[in-house]
Amino acid sequence: MKLFDIVKTFAKSDSGAVTVDWVVLTAAIVGLGIAVLSTVRDGVNDLGDNISDSLSRATVASPGTLGWSD
Repeated sequence: MKLFDIVKTFAKSDSGAVTVDWVVLTAAIVGLGIAVLSTVRDGVNDLGDNISDSLSRATVASPGTLGWSD
């Protein structure tokens, strides 16, 4: 009899509905994040390549060229 009462109480409880809502909301947020990442991935990779190329071609100025005298 006790098991039947537990099952009956579980069936009447609505706390599981809140869990389902959170799972659906979390899945939507994760899906949105994946969509955003796939949209901006190429642009971010190109920007990183441009920065890398620019830094590899950069030179360090000597103090004399900055207006200081030796």
